[in-house]
Amino acid sequence: MNRPFLLGLTGSIGMGKSTTAKMFAEEGVPVWDADATVHALYARGGAAVPAIAEAFPGVVVDGAVDRARLREVLHGDKQALSRLESIVHPLTTASRMEFITAHSEADLILLDIPLLFETGADTICDAVLVVSVPAEHQRARVLARGTMTEAQLDLILARQLPDAHKRARAHHVIETHTIEGTRAAVRQLIAEIRARHA
Repeated sequence: MNRPFLLGLTGSIGMGKSTTAKMFAEEGVPVWDADATVHALYARGGAAVPAIAEAFPGVVVDGAVDRARLREVLHGDKQALSRLESIVHPLTTASRMEFITAHSEADLILLDIPLLFETGADTICDAVLVVSVPAEHQRARVLARGTMTEAQLDLILARQLPDAHKRARAHHVIETHTIEGTRAAVRQLIAEIRARHA
């Protein structure tokens, strides 16, 4: 019995990663979502809540991590960020491994991980897919959401590996200019992987 082919999906903010992941799910591919996992860990009853409450007094409100308060504590404090990562990373890794085990009958699993290269998670993937658009499209997309300022976007981009570096390390790149083009590229990539690893 072959194990599932693990395809890592990443891309900087505004590149269309969530939309692309959804397309894989619509094609019947199991998708593990790192962001959704962290949200669950931070929610009331989440596995990370007790350790975060102990490490960062005052950031847990009504049994859940208050993300705004946590951001304030982390702002400009690299040691605090390292402490948080030492709590969250082992839990997300365990969740990912449980997901892979639960879907061991699948031929292909998509691992949707925003900080794939930054956290070293690319090392467990059989291949990496990067979604990308030119920088001006990216900026326009993010700012059109109306959820952050240019300064906040620049801070996020500074923490992420530059798009050119991600593309250089990827096995596959999908340009997400249009929904139709992206969907066609997703279907083609799934077919290629299945043909090669049948």
